[in-house]
Amino acid sequence: MHGFLIRHGLMRHGLMRSVMMVCIATMASAGVVEADVYKYVDSAGNVYFTDTPLKGSRYRLEWHRESKKLMRESQQNRQAVFSPRQRAAPPSGSVSKRRANYEYLISANARRYGLSPGLLHAVIRAESAYNPEAVSSAGAQGLMQLMPDTAARYGVSDSFNPVENVRGGAAYLRDLLDMFDQDLRLALAGYNAGEGAVMKHGRQIPPYAETQTYVRKVLDYYWAEQPARIAMSVR
Repeated sequence: MHGFLIRHGLMRHGLMRSVMMVCIATMASAGVVEADVYKYVDSAGNVYFTDTPLKGSRYRLEWHRESKKLMRESQQNRQAVFSPRQRAAPPSGSVSKRRANYEYLISANARRYGLSPGLLHAVIRAESAYNPEAVSSAGAQGLMQLMPDTAARYGVSDSFNPVENVRGGAAYLRDLLDMFDQDLRLALAGYNAGEGAVMKHGRQIPPYAETQTYVRKVLDYYWAEQPARIAMSVR
């Protein structure tokens, strides 16, 4: 197929996902999403999409040609991780047992957004302990505790649906990492306090006790994932 390049200047990072979704929809009508789609955000906030990134460039995979397959697989697997019965009462069992219900879903979204599965597990463990019905005092909902405006930004219509929630949370985390030059600590701070708070404090972790504790907790969970990952790779 012929290569393409789409550029869009952004005043606010919050519009990034909406623009991407419009671009994807436009390209879908032309059959372009059958190829990989890559995204790059420059220092001025301009967003570029292409299917043919130059070797060594800073473009990152945004839409894989197999994404449709992953979405179908996630939907087919939905009955194993989400049902009306789960909505009736909080899940029972240990954290490890609840975690097992979402291994496939988390792995699929980690592949889709170029994230470590261990990172998604760490965020979900810190946010909800794998409870898809969790609601915070601030109104954050579901496994990855999406605030209503964040859910709307990423096209999540039901934050209590694990399939939608993990997709939206993973997409948001990917954008935060890109925004803060792959600085995991700042991305996590942005996930907790909002990217605006990080920018307001000079691209530093905001001096909020809750946010600083949150970043440490997620990193602790994330690094705890590494021995198991290394052991599996050695087998």
